[in-house]
Amino acid sequence: MRVLAIDHGTKRMGLALSDELGMIAQPLEFVLAEPFEGFLSRVKAIILEKKVELLLIGMPRNMDGTYGPAAEKVRECVVKLKAAVGIPIKTWDERLTSAQANRMLIQANVRRDQRKIRVDQAAAAILLQSYLDNSNLP
Repeated sequence: MRVLAIDHGTKRMGLALSDELGMIAQPLEFVLAEPFEGFLSRVKAIILEKKVELLLIGMPRNMDGTYGPAAEKVRECVVKLKAAVGIPIKTWDERLTSAQANRMLIQANVRRDQRKIRVDQAAAAILLQSYLDNSNLP
């Protein structure tokens, strides 16, 4: 099953895609969050082109597990996506994925200007890999 993950952001949405076996996550790209119609159009195109069967969206949580204002924006996005795409949508805890992505890019000696561009899709890949690792448990 191919999964498309979204790291929701106010400026950019990071996208990552699993392989056909649903085992490995790879960063795909980022799409500007606004206009939402442009983002939605790109997601729908990827779903068709890559034969995606599940959409996974990072759900931001506070460190104590509660939900804040960012989570409400993700919920609103999920409602709009459900109305537009014909595949199942799940949310997944995304705590610290952006921090992990930044650390990973720093360790890989990626320049600061390039990190800003790549961090969203790297965070989406970390989110997706976490989901894939936990959903394949026996």
